Amino acid sequence: MTDRLTPRAREIVTAARALLEEAGPDRLTMRTLADRLGIKAPSLYKHFPDKHAVEVELVAQLLTETAEVLEAVEARAPGSLSALAGAYRGHALAHPHLYCLATERPLPRESLPAGLEDRAALPLLRACGGDLDLARAVWAFAHGMVVLEIHGRFPPDAGLDAAWKRGLSAFHP
Repeated sequence: MTDRLTPRAREIVTAARALLEEAGPDRLTMRTLADRLGIKAPSLYKHFPDKHAVEVELVAQLLTETAEVLEAVEARAPGSLSALAGAYRGHALAHPHLYCLATERPLPRESLPAGLEDRAALPLLRACGGDLDLARAVWAFAHGMVVLEIHGRFPPDAGLDAAWKRGLSAFHP
């Protein structure tokens, strides 16, 4: 995560995040990142060994932000799958390129800060009464809905709020 980075590395990740959010993952290259920072691309390699390392920091940002968003919702509405799903959806839709970068390829678990993935999952796991299978099923539903929404796969007249409500109701014991 960014607190384990040098100030210059944090600046690079901030610029990478801005570039990603503005232009999408295809435009996030070491060359475009260097251009954004006004430096030559080889200078980036003093701080990150490759583009993957920059992307790992972005994934860590998404997981940290997701944890913070879900923890805040959990504090306001303990045990509410609906509130957690709404917050998850809202954060993903507010940062679609970051969400897709972080979730549409294998998770770089070995490179992430210890415990971060678990922290992001804990509010949902607690709302599911500690039932790991149920929490995974709810997450799979939420993730699938978010990805389909981000990629415009629902028809324009689809009642997505109703679909979310109906889908989540299937998980209530």
